[in-house]
Amino acid sequence: MASGSKRNISFPRYAEYNCAFKYIVEQALEARYVMPPVLTRRTMELGTKYSPDFVCTPFKTILGSMIEALEAGADTLLMTHGLCRLGYYGELLEQILRDLGYQFDFINLSDYDMSKKKEMLQAVKRFNSKLHPARFLTQFMEGVRMVEYVDEITGEYYKNCGFDAAGGACRAVYQDFLTAMYTARDRADVEKGYREARRAMRAVPLNKPAQPLRVGIVGEFYTAMDAFSNLELEQKLADMGVEVHRWMNVTNQFLHYSGQKNMHVKVRDLCRYEMGPTSTANIWYARECAERRFDGLIHIKSASCTPEIDVMPVLQNISADYKIPVLYLTYDAQTSDVGLMTRLEAFYDMIDMRKKVI
Repeated sequence: MASGSKRNISFPRYAEYNCAFKYIVEQALEARYVMPPVLTRRTMELGTKYSPDFVCTPFKTILGSMIEALEAGADTLLMTHGLCRLGYYGELLEQILRDLGYQFDFINLSDYDMSKKKEMLQAVKRFNSKLHPARFLTQFMEGVRMVEYVDEITGEYYKNCGFDAAGGACRAVYQDFLTAMYTARDRADVEKGYREARRAMRAVPLNKPAQPLRVGIVGEFYTAMDAFSNLELEQKLADMGVEVHRWMNVTNQFLHYSGQKNMHVKVRDLCRYEMGPTSTANIWYARECAERRFDGLIHIKSASCTPEIDVMPVLQNISADYKIPVLYLTYDAQTSDVGLMTRLEAFYDMIDMRKKVI
């Protein structure tokens, strides 16, 4: 990297959070952000081709997205840390990409204790050694606020878009909101885009029954939140006329988390030990949905995700105790959209008939 030149930084595509990554890179880090191409079948094929055989599916998606980011001109890749195998992704991803002949800088947050101010500053300085810490923190927090807004508006969208009486108005509002977030250049842009989205979303006329079918989504962090990875599961459910609820997002899991100990207390009769990075939260939310008399639960995981395999027996107990149906979905590189629709339609028919009988 030439002295004084701006880095071309990229982070793998992940749900709609890349708008916040873009904002933080461009505004807080004063660097260029290379937006990875939208995830496609090619992304998965690239990742699958160069990944170890039994690695979990999100690794393949991330690898494919990194390759496409490098093809798009990125010279610096960022990789986050994690509590499961995600914590080891960085080293393996970097080695695979270097073996493929790519030249780049790789900043792996697993190398730092981000809870310590000194180490966080060391990581940030690798992006731009001339950064002013106070200015960075202010604009970083603006990017964090954007994440909160994305999660809030996304949650409202999937609760209501299946009952849009105007036929597409809800989707148009959501797309306009995302466009505003991806093009925001300062805090005023972020706040304006959020306010307009809230106002417009509330103004959409809805044709929602008094007691709509409600389904709760739980599961592995990456696959549950990323529409490409779960084959647009939430949109498919909404299009059937289902009110979709998903607690698992970046805001709830990392920013507003009520605390691991608090969740353990609430589910200690179901599990005595921590089973993985999102296991306790998924068990807690599954029970919350059951106690709120949701009509069904869908558990999502990628193939070979050990923590979520451990959660499944606990969900079976919740299903038996509260008489709530649970659909288990496992995704890999070969999962078929047609096969998913078949299972979803059967699940919908079952919970719809059950609701009418009860």
